[in-house]
Amino acid sequence: MKSLLIKNGEIITSIDRYVADILIQDGVIKAIGKNLEKPSSSTEVIDATGLFVLPGAVDGHVHMELPFMGEVSTDDFETGTAAGVAGGTTSIIDFVIPSRNQDPMEALTAWKEKAKKSVADYAFHMSLTWYGDKVEKAMHHCVKEEGITSFKTFMAYRGAIGVEDHELIKIMNVSKKLGSLITAHCEHGDMVVDLQNRLFGEGKTAPKYHALSRPAPLEGEATGRAVMLARMTETPLYVVHVSAAQAVDAISEARARGQAVFGETCPQYLLLDDSVYERPDFEGAAYVMSPPIRPNGHQDRLWGALKSGIIQTVATDHCPFRQQGQKELGKNDFRKIPNGAAGIQNRLTLLYTYGVLENKIDIHQFVDLNCTRPAKLFGMYPRKGAVAVGADGDLILWDKNKTGTISAKTHFHKCDRNIFEGFKTQGGPLKVIVNGRVQFDDGNLKVERGAGRYIRRNLGEHL
Repeated sequence: MKSLLIKNGEIITSIDRYVADILIQDGVIKAIGKNLEKPSSSTEVIDATGLFVLPGAVDGHVHMELPFMGEVSTDDFETGTAAGVAGGTTSIIDFVIPSRNQDPMEALTAWKEKAKKSVADYAFHMSLTWYGDKVEKAMHHCVKEEGITSFKTFMAYRGAIGVEDHELIKIMNVSKKLGSLITAHCEHGDMVVDLQNRLFGEGKTAPKYHALSRPAPLEGEATGRAVMLARMTETPLYVVHVSAAQAVDAISEARARGQAVFGETCPQYLLLDDSVYERPDFEGAAYVMSPPIRPNGHQDRLWGALKSGIIQTVATDHCPFRQQGQKELGKNDFRKIPNGAAGIQNRLTLLYTYGVLENKIDIHQFVDLNCTRPAKLFGMYPRKGAVAVGADGDLILWDKNKTGTISAKTHFHKCDRNIFEGFKTQGGPLKVIVNGRVQFDDGNLKVERGAGRYIRRNLGEHL
């Protein structure tokens, strides 16, 4: 494999900031220092003067080609990871989601096959949609043989992929023995169903009723319950896609007493409010996701939680569905609108523009939230999320002066809507290096189908 020498870039990590050269050979960072020499005449040299050099970002929450609500999310592992690379994300963690009562190992086989076309490195969380002897056996196998060291549980979607509390307790007990991490989607599933049916029964069918059927207190209650169960079972907990102030409160209280509880939020919850559901001509359906976009006020609490360390990561929950032919299936019934939206390409530019440049987070927190902390929590560090000798050659050459406008017309996501349509951005990837090769170059993707590698993860830094 050809070597690559990056000269004079300003390296920014979660704790450091300095100017140096970086030499990558065989896809791995071999040296960092001043005035590094080319090891051979064939070494490619990039002058990064005036650019930031950041570790490649890790998106710890994506759903590529996910079968859900009778449809399949539109980005597959090839197009989804390619869109990620265009935005600076060089590794993803997808969710294997068995159907209820399906053997998790059977589902893992299917996901492994789908992921073979990934252009960037990938790992898996294993979702547990029920509990029984097969599930317990699968959990042991995942941790010890597959390098899958985190398990997803849904407290919503009752009767489909959601688990009951007694199942969640058993899952947590097994996870505790294995040293793995439980991740939880926290909403009161039974109350959601009751509200959905009540609203629909009153003739309320529009997209905005999706949000009204999943109000913030239901997320707060379920987060508090998950925290309590994790406390009683003495197992670490990672709360996914935190959107509500009530959930922030539950996580904050747990962390204040020393409990190993971690939180993740997403750009849509930081930057949008529930007025999006009022858009005419069914356009509000583009924003139907669970949990939903929240009313004004919740966003400030989330930014504060990022700044103060109550929430440790930003992911995307990337799960796009087309408006035409997919979202429109729920035109007469909000309960039938496939849940999810695209976002993997836009995470870093949005967090830089509306976070760093508006002094809501600093540049080191930006790197930690998007790159380093997810790698640490999910057992990929220091191979991922680091600019260090021995780390994978995954880097972003970031141009702080680059400007743009987000649009479905120009994004690499394979869907017909962008929930951040019209957002102005400043700062973005000029070049993105994945495994030592420039795979995004000033607007042009140079990815290779199937080049992504499966990452076996260690037990994360969460104990």
